[in-house]
Amino acid sequence: MENKTATTLLAALAQESRLAIFRLLVTQGQDGLPAGKIAEQLGIAPATLSFHLKELSHAGLVNSRQESRFVFYSVDFAAISSLIAFLTENCCAAAPCDASTDDCGIRCSPPGKEAT
Repeated sequence: MENKTATTLLAALAQESRLAIFRLLVTQGQDGLPAGKIAEQLGIAPATLSFHLKELSHAGLVNSRQESRFVFYSVDFAAISSLIAFLTENCCAAAPCDASTDDCGIRCSPPGKEAT
């Protein structure tokens, strides 16, 4: 991932309403939610929600699909996984990571030191 792409994704999430929308959509998995349900659950006005969903979509963090008269939004899990991988690719200062021992999947053991 390029720095510019990471910056775009992070900028899209760096706003309270967009972060709340994203976090809600993460809980819904690939099924996502229709825009009306997102507005209802978060108490966001439809016009404001539309603006925020557009920003998240343009950043590549959410996908939309039409079903009947509803537009469903869901998280692009590949995009967020790539961002997390980019942010943590040098987490262990070039030391091997032991992903089996930490909830977050990252456990660093710098050379000569035991992991904490």
